[in-house]
Amino acid sequence: MKEKHAVPVQKGKTYDISIARLGTSGEGVGRYEGFTIFVPFALPGEQVRARIALVKKNYATAALVEVLKPSPDRIQPQCPVYDRCGGCQLQHLSYEGELKEKCQQVRDALERIGHLQHIDVLPTLGANTPWHYRNKMQFPVAAAGKGKVAIGCFAAATHEVIDVTDCAIQKEGNNAIVAVVRQWMKDFKIPAYDEDARTGIVRHIMGRIGVHTGEIMVCLVTACDMVPHMKDLVQRLRRDIPGLTSVVQNVNKRHTNVILGPKTKTVYGKGTIHDSIGPLTFHISAQSFFQVNSEQAQRLYEQALEFADLKGGETVADVYCGTGTITLFLAQKAKQVYGIEIVAPAIRDAVRNAKDNHVGNAQFILGDAIYKLPELIKNGIRPDVIVLDPPRAGCGEPVLKAIAQSKPKRVVYVSCNPATLARDLAYLDQHGYHTAKVQPVDMFPRTHHVESVALMSRKM
Repeated sequence: MKEKHAVPVQKGKTYDISIARLGTSGEGVGRYEGFTIFVPFALPGEQVRARIALVKKNYATAALVEVLKPSPDRIQPQCPVYDRCGGCQLQHLSYEGELKEKCQQVRDALERIGHLQHIDVLPTLGANTPWHYRNKMQFPVAAAGKGKVAIGCFAAATHEVIDVTDCAIQKEGNNAIVAVVRQWMKDFKIPAYDEDARTGIVRHIMGRIGVHTGEIMVCLVTACDMVPHMKDLVQRLRRDIPGLTSVVQNVNKRHTNVILGPKTKTVYGKGTIHDSIGPLTFHISAQSFFQVNSEQAQRLYEQALEFADLKGGETVADVYCGTGTITLFLAQKAKQVYGIEIVAPAIRDAVRNAKDNHVGNAQFILGDAIYKLPELIKNGIRPDVIVLDPPRAGCGEPVLKAIAQSKPKRVVYVSCNPATLARDLAYLDQHGYHTAKVQPVDMFPRTHHVESVALMSRKM
């Protein structure tokens, strides 16, 4: 009978721990007597003192008490509420160090999860500036006692709203929107929504910035149809927000974590704003998906286009095409592109975006790729290149099976999750495709998230 080893740490006690790497949520991962311990705000190479907060059979989590031996990449966080706010995870790490760690995160996932060795993982493509890049802001609103409101981000793993007055990763226009709405709520005693009591009015504030057009949208998410003093809010926004193009109200009466409800009405201006990525222009509504980092989105799409290596005569399938942003990029160099997407409103946006950009060689198909990709082949359309941009959960085996059966020359996989990327690349590796290289792209500086573009070629 195998001897059972006792867990070497106890809850509430303090231990000195050596940190070996970063975990998938940006926390330090170390060991104490061979036992894995996760320590938020600790960095690889550091010796730290940490107090155990939670003990499980195979791991523990701990709170950082003191850094005994700091990493040379450790810096002072820029945000005053960084240690409490859950919006960022890596402000204590230099940007150069962050780019290295994100590259390592992708490499580790390929090796540990996909069991793919010797893949060429290129250095992470970093942003020109890692600050004030988010063109979309959606902040929850909560009562903070004595007539005050908290507007900001949820503390990690809680529903406590941390009040933020100047978010360091939001575009300045979004921070200005928060200031105006905050003062309006105070002056007119507009109550924040209480999700437990299900009382109050304002649930979320959303701001959207057209980075290349200067157009700005404000969306107030409310728990009721009628909002007192809405005209006063519009007046203040028009006065204090240069570039204000649109004010909309979204009504969400449901008891849910989903931010937007089914009903949106335009209060001022138009219901959409515009922004561009490269030579293409897009309509953006409150509900539209649009990459939150406009500058890095262009680099991501250009990388996908480079990996597709189109010469002008190819047929391309863009699976999980969304509103058609990557599809339209591909259409610039391909003979014909087919975008497949299961979400009907996204397909409607994609068709409109193609029309507005005078793209005639892109066709959009509503439906599940599991069925629609084989249908394309059955109808005599064989893609030379397939591009994938799935959600965090990845593709799933039926879609990957359909891709392998269609036998494109190349597969370009755009991923927001290194773990599911590694899993899906491993499947394709076993079904006739070799991963040539992977390019990490830093779409979300100062957070643990990393995007990647992988190139796969059919084995001969």
